[in-house]
Amino acid sequence: MVQRRGKSSTPESSVIEKKIKRGNAQRQASAWRGSQTVLFVCVALAGCGIVGWLYLSQTDDITETLVSRSEVLSQPRIFTVQCSDDYENYKRFPGCTPQKCGRAVADNVVTREEAHTLKRLAERGLSLGGSDGGASILDLHSGALSMGKKFVNIYRYFGDQIRDIFSEEDFELYRDVRGRIQTLIAETFGLNSSHMYLTKPTFFSRINSTAPKTTHDEYWHPHVDKVTYGSFDYTSLLYLSDYGAEFGGGRFVFMDSNANRTVEPRAGRVSFFSSGSENLHRVEKVTWGTRYAITVSFTCDPEHAIANPALP
Repeated sequence: MVQRRGKSSTPESSVIEKKIKRGNAQRQASAWRGSQTVLFVCVALAGCGIVGWLYLSQTDDITETLVSRSEVLSQPRIFTVQCSDDYENYKRFPGCTPQKCGRAVADNVVTREEAHTLKRLAERGLSLGGSDGGASILDLHSGALSMGKKFVNIYRYFGDQIRDIFSEEDFELYRDVRGRIQTLIAETFGLNSSHMYLTKPTFFSRINSTAPKTTHDEYWHPHVDKVTYGSFDYTSLLYLSDYGAEFGGGRFVFMDSNANRTVEPRAGRVSFFSSGSENLHRVEKVTWGTRYAITVSFTCDPEHAIANPALP
């Protein structure tokens, strides 16, 4: 169960373009209670199924650091937050749908050595392409890779050469780490892990300070994952590089009604949270260096489940 232990208050390439259904504006507005001014702008990222909900806030100041980069947590640090009203409008799945909502950070689930190995995997994969702007993704599940101003499928584009880039050991580590993160989320939120399913998009990200060339590159807009992606019930980020040492900016920011609270990335750190509008969030713009991370997402709906990736 979630306990309070701290202060609190894909895409298939350029040939496929999907419009994502807009969320209910009133429901989204309730995610940002208080004095903030909200502007809804739905941006459908062509071919990748990502919708960004843009907001204008009266302040972007960070008012509280939940976990700093210099800290090393021996146990997860857990923060409870009140579940949003959104869940009344979603289908419920016993043993999985959030009963208590929150956010948490753990440094004792993935080692720094494992994070560095996964970072090298991401570097090799992203060296095959990369966005013209500052944000690139690599999705081992669908094969989607940023390339210029579009996406390609690495498994089709590179064919048998892909085995010169990735190994079975790479994929085995990726799957093992993914399983540990799922177990961590289940234990923290008191869930039945077997009722949780990996869902898309789940991907590596590389962000630097290069100016955006398309809307694909605009990663910093505040959003709610349940609205943006639909299938998300729990979101996690595994950081593969260190804030303040390998990059500047790029902190993860929870945008609460009374404060903006941040988690500073550290290689091997897992940050995770319930995906409803109780956890409106954004990522700061990266100002220098390169930020690497993996987004690993879970759904309670088996119809939206995806399989572990495997080398073709």
